Amino acid sequence: MELVNKLFKGDRSVWIIFMLLCLVSLVEVYSATSTLAYRNVYFWSPIMRHARFLLIGFAAVLILHNIPSKYYSLAILLLPVSIIMLFVTPFIGVSANDAYRWLSFMGVQFQPSEFAKLACIVFVAFMLSKQERFMPDKTFWITLVGVGLTCALILPENFSTAFLLFFVCFLMMIVGQAPLKKLVLLFVTLALLGGLIFALLRFMPQDVAHRYLPDRFMTWKGRIDDFGKNKDENKYVITDDNFQVNHAKIAIARGGILGKLPGRSVQRDILPQAYSDFIYAIIIEEMGLIIGGLGVLMLYVILMFRVAIIARRCEKLFPKYLALGCGLLIVIQAFINMAVAVNLIPVTGQPLPLISRGGTSTMLTCLYFGIILSVSRFGAGMGDENDAKEENENNGDTEKVVTDEDK
Repeated sequence: MELVNKLFKGDRSVWIIFMLLCLVSLVEVYSATSTLAYRNVYFWSPIMRHARFLLIGFAAVLILHNIPSKYYSLAILLLPVSIIMLFVTPFIGVSANDAYRWLSFMGVQFQPSEFAKLACIVFVAFMLSKQERFMPDKTFWITLVGVGLTCALILPENFSTAFLLFFVCFLMMIVGQAPLKKLVLLFVTLALLGGLIFALLRFMPQDVAHRYLPDRFMTWKGRIDDFGKNKDENKYVITDDNFQVNHAKIAIARGGILGKLPGRSVQRDILPQAYSDFIYAIIIEEMGLIIGGLGVLMLYVILMFRVAIIARRCEKLFPKYLALGCGLLIVIQAFINMAVAVNLIPVTGQPLPLISRGGTSTMLTCLYFGIILSVSRFGAGMGDENDAKEENENNGDTEKVVTDEDK
């Protein structure tokens, strides 16, 4: 027990949620990657790859939660690097699913947008913590330019990620008490613009759209058109356009209340993205609505509650906003993935954080957990009060020039 207390410091509830999500991920990715396993000479290759990423991510969490949260402000340097990577990705990036979202460096592929999400969260948290020093209006415009430019570069190839990132940053600005009038004006402007784009994609004739819109816009139009179609209950045909959504519905219906037990899914061999975008449907099919559906949902809900408690206990503004940003990003992305699986919203391509099979997304989600645990330990004094006391003493030595706006 003493060894556990030494290794796992910070908020114990967040640690438990992290480990439970990793456990669900290992079980369900192993089951859902059956189609990948059959294509490999080595049957265990898909799950071993995923397990390696989780193991590396777990080690990263152990390291990050031992770093005082004040040092994460240095990650603001990732923002210009991310912007550069996003700018060059359409020209030298790797195409996947009709979009250039990947960069390859020394044989390793990664998504610049995942690094951009972390960079923006740190950037917004830092700027909000310095509002009084730089004046709220000036801070608002600097924040808007940084986040807006990043999201604009992500938007053409990945609308859902750009929307998710901007929405989380917008929520952070509301919590951080950015100028209310400017936030309302920004919301109204974006809502009108978004409504115009939606109407354009929804009602533009197909031949005109093919002639004038880029291919990626046609993908968005196809998803919107398919989602808005009226379904005839007496005659329903599964087509290429609704294939994934409807087989996800079949998986959920087969699961019922108690599920078919792990490893006994049928739809995992039919759904193209059973181990990624639609893994939540496979979880419900195998573990049922109660344990799988509601259980996984509650893990993310409880995580948000714990993050809110951590943020409330922080005396400094930067760690407060940083923890909230990381928590909001994880939880809202999870809700989007689950909403797609049950056909509440059109298909977006967002993975289920820490559960879906992935490389860059899995690693970055682990980093978010490491940051949250660091804030809980050093910023909120949860799990080890001596660490919080030590950080406060260090802050007193190194930040004597800081005025009351950081308190």
